[in-house]
Parts: sequence; C-alpha cells; structure tokens
Amino acid sequence: MAGSSASPKSSDTHLAGSIRYGSVLQAIRLMLFLLYFSVGSIAIVATQFIGAPLYFINKDWFYAYISVTKQSFGTLVTTVNQWWSPTTIRVSGDKSIRGQLRITKDGLLECDFPERMVFIANHQLYSDWLYIWWIAYSARMHGAIYIILKESLKWIPILGWGMQFYGFIFLARKWEKDQQRFQHRLKQLAAKDRKPEDRSPMWLLIFPEGTNMCATGRAASQKYADKIGIKNHDHVLLPRITGLQYCLQQLDSSVEWLYDCTMAYEGIPRDKYGQDIFTLRAQFLQGRPPKSVNLHFRRFRISEIPYNDTASFEKWMRARWIEKDQLMETYMTTGRLPGDDEEVEVITNGGIEKPGRKVGTTETKLGGVIETEVKLRSWLEVPRVYAVVGITALTMNIASQIWAIVSVAAGVGRQFGETMTESPRIRYAT
Repeated sequence: MAGSSASPKSSDTHLAGSIRYGSVLQAIRLMLFLLYFSVGSIAIVATQFIGAPLYFINKDWFYAYISVTKQSFGTLVTTVNQWWSPTTIRVSGDKSIRGQLRITKDGLLECDFPERMVFIANHQLYSDWLYIWWIAYSARMHGAIYIILKESLKWIPILGWGMQFYGFIFLARKWEKDQQRFQHRLKQLAAKDRKPEDRSPMWLLIFPEGTNMCATGRAASQKYADKIGIKNHDHVLLPRITGLQYCLQQLDSSVEWLYDCTMAYEGIPRDKYGQDIFTLRAQFLQGRPPKSVNLHFRRFRISEIPYNDTASFEKWMRARWIEKDQLMETYMTTGRLPGDDEEVEVITNGGIEKPGRKVGTTETKLGGVIETEVKLRSWLEVPRVYAVVGITALTMNIASQIWAIVSVAAGVGRQFGETMTESPRIRYAT
C-alpha cells in the first residue's frame, strides 16, 4: 500500500533490521550529533548576520553571500548523512536526462543539471529533503535551493532565522493570506527584469503531495480521491495542483525545465509506512538507515506543460503521478527503479546517440543504474562552514589587542606629558 520493497517475494525481509548501537552508544551519537549540527548551524547563522549589512550596500553581493552560507548548510547535511546515516544510493533516469548523470573516479555522483529549475518529488520520509539537497550538492547547486515550508517553521530559534535569510517561502496554507506573499517571492525568483544570463541560480523544491506518506496522509488522499471521483494511488499520494500551478504561472518563461524525482526507500513493505520504520532515531542514532535510497529522474519542458488552464494542468499532473505510481510498483516488484535502457536513439541529424555513463574514462554498461553514496568531495569543505566566523573572531581579537596596546601607549604618553609639564615647576621651587 505504501512505500517500497526491494524484494518481490516478501514484504517483511527489508525492515529497519536489528539495532546496531546500544543505549550508551546511542547517547554518545546523540551528543555528537547535537554538538556538530548545533555548532554548525550557529556558525552558519552567525555568518549570515555578519554579512547582513551587505543588503544595504549591494543586494547582488548580499544574495551571493547568502548563497555561500546555503552551500555551507548543504555541506552540513551531507556530512550528517555521511557520518550518522550512511547508505547506498542508486540513481537512474529516463532518456530525457540522458548524459546528465555520471560518476567520478572516486565513485561520487555528478549531476549535470541546469542552474534554474522547478524540482518536484513524491514525499516518502521527513528526510527526503536531505537527499535532494545532496543531489543539488552533486550538481554544485547546493547554494541555490529554495523550499516552500509551513509558516510556523520560520520562528524556530537559529534554524528559522537561517531559513529566512535563505529566502525560503513560508506559507500559512490559507490562500487568501499566502497569495500576495507567494507572488512577491516568486517575482523575485523569476527576475524577469534581467537578461536570462544574469538571473541567479534557483532550484525551487516542491512536494505536490503536501505531506509525507503516512496513515493520515493516505486517508486524506483517499478522501480527496472519493471527492473528485478518481482512483487513489497505491504507493504515492494524490498531488495537489494549486501551488505548483501558481509557481509555474509566476515563473513562466524564466525557467525552462521541471525536474521530477521519484524516491523509493529499500525496506518499506507494501502494508507499512516509511516514517514508522525509518524514524530519525532509527536512522541517525540506532544505525538503522534504509539499506538503499533509490532516485529516478525525468524532466519536462515547462513551455510544453499546460499550466495556464487548470483542467488541463490537473489532467497532466494526474498522468505524471500515475506514471510515478507505476515506477514505484516496478520498484516493489523488481527492487530497482528503471534506468535508461535504450542502447541507441535516432536523432534529427540522422546519426545516433549512444547513452552511457563514465567512471573516469571508462564507460559503464549502457542503461545502468549508478550506485554511489552520500559523501563530500573533500573533507576540507567542512572548515569552510566556520571560516567567516573564525576570521571575524580572529580579526576582532587582533583589533582588541591593538586597541589595548594603543590605549596603554596613549596612557604612557599622557603620563610622560604631565611629567614634562610639571618638571619646570619642580626646578623653580628648588
């Protein structure tokens, strides 16, 4: 019913498995996690406040600076997954993204995705966005992520402040209240007053289902299906179209592509929900992450999507989600999301294009699925998270010491001056 399984034979063989770490180690892992994530988050937000005056000097400089702090958070969440919840990642796509997925000599994923896109996905777990941010990292676009969130999240101390600096879009889920704010932010992101080459990178992330796959979400999806008289899906929730349609209408010609990601986690049987198996505690403390996370990509040219007509757009979205449900069924049956298995494709100039991906200079099997892991390109990226705060603290320390030296020197100078002024009087008295 929900989620995915890597085996067609049994729905009970790929649950979270036995607990890898006992209570003591879990407590240690929790303390280390909180220390690392908290210190990193505080450093990033402090960096944002340090650069805030740039907004009043040059807004382009300010947004570029904030983009760097967004990269830092991408580094932070990538290392969190790498160190606390390591797992196998399998990435594939259809022929629409042929040639855009490759793997480096050291086995890391590189995505040749565009700088500006609308990114949609089904919503399986709370941790979905961590893997999507890592995908952006693999495309070197982790400083360009924009997420639509509940309004209440912006008031979370530290993290909420950071998300506001990032320009994330906060909605109260009341259209009368949200529309004006939504329109304002989308107008900024569209930047239609600029030439295409001058527009900033932007990956706008939207989960059209509105919530992750769970008993409550599935019940709401079934209720909605009954209301409009259609069949509910087996593995995904019915998408809501209003938010995505409005985004496409406002962004219009400023973005060329919509990328669609289907996410499947190994170890979720048909009759279970991922959030009940792969809890945050299971993934990050107990050492029980999914055995694999499977991502399948395809893309659509936005100009070919009928987003200006509600009925046509709703029909288009339903068709895409039926396909997504079928992809999930394929995963349930085979344990894999499909790859690009066409060996040759006739192209307009009469030649052929041979799909294939490279490991260094060696081509992989045609139509293969890339297997990799969430991992930084270099550990040297971690110190960069703290660079601005560290340099600022060092500069302030040096400045305070210089000020102290200057103050002492000034005091000595005053005393010497007073002594020289009083000396003639002493001689006269003598």
